Amino acid sequence: MGRVTERRRVIRIRDGAVSTRPDTLVTEEPLEIRLNGKPLAITMRTPGDDFALAAGFLVSEGVLGRADELANIVYCAGATEDGSNTYNVVDVKLAPGVPVPDITLERNVYTTSSCGLCGKASLDAVRTTARWRLGDGEDGTDRADGADGGGGSPLRIEPETLSALPDRLRAAQRVFDRTGGLHAAGLFTPDGELLDLREDVGRHNAVDKLVGRALQQGLLPLSGSVLMVSGRASFELAQKAVMAGIPVLAAVSAPSSLAVDLAAETGLTLVGFLRGTSMNVYAGEHRLALRTAVGGA
Repeated sequence: MGRVTERRRVIRIRDGAVSTRPDTLVTEEPLEIRLNGKPLAITMRTPGDDFALAAGFLVSEGVLGRADELANIVYCAGATEDGSNTYNVVDVKLAPGVPVPDITLERNVYTTSSCGLCGKASLDAVRTTARWRLGDGEDGTDRADGADGGGGSPLRIEPETLSALPDRLRAAQRVFDRTGGLHAAGLFTPDGELLDLREDVGRHNAVDKLVGRALQQGLLPLSGSVLMVSGRASFELAQKAVMAGIPVLAAVSAPSSLAVDLAAETGLTLVGFLRGTSMNVYAGEHRLALRTAVGGA
């Protein structure tokens, strides 16, 4: 199986001094995802947690929502001259009775930037396909006492707790320390406890790996959890949070306008520019324990 990291020779220049040395790079390889034997999608990813990645991708597509809807996931032989397995092709088998989406060259996939949908069409697709409503924080539809959300009071999180998440995420990134070239996605409790963390060259893949592992463990919806991501909060990451039933998404960088629109439409709490004690709350501020009045345009 492909390794997470590889070594390459580089020329290093420091203060005019030139030397050669090996450098550790993160591995990037394609992964083809098949559904019941038919090609569905190809993503560039860091090898590892491939089955979880495929399962999480299908949660985002609205195909899977419960562990019993997944029969199994297997590696298929890759396209090599000797027929050896490249571990770059996986086939997801759905359980009997689970509807199989129409897979064509013009397939109706709204979750990727190349899907051909944008604006209101994308918002409508997520809103109408999402299995779980995120709630308004008052009727108990999102819960604070565990990753699976069952029972307890509506989720609330302290801004001080959010402020600590980027450092906790960074401290848990084992491969980043060796390469400096990976995104991370972490799942936290409202008290800031790290539940799971995945790394990948693609931030969307890191989230899929988190969600896929939760699906396999029967934990969806993740209604008592907070998703923390490195980088920015794109529409794609916001919709992955919504599709997994995650009520809070926080990012160290900026959100896109469509991500903010989706958060407002679905009740997702969206926090961006989370750096130190500073942050911007773009939607869903009712889940934050704010101690001063919020006003202004």
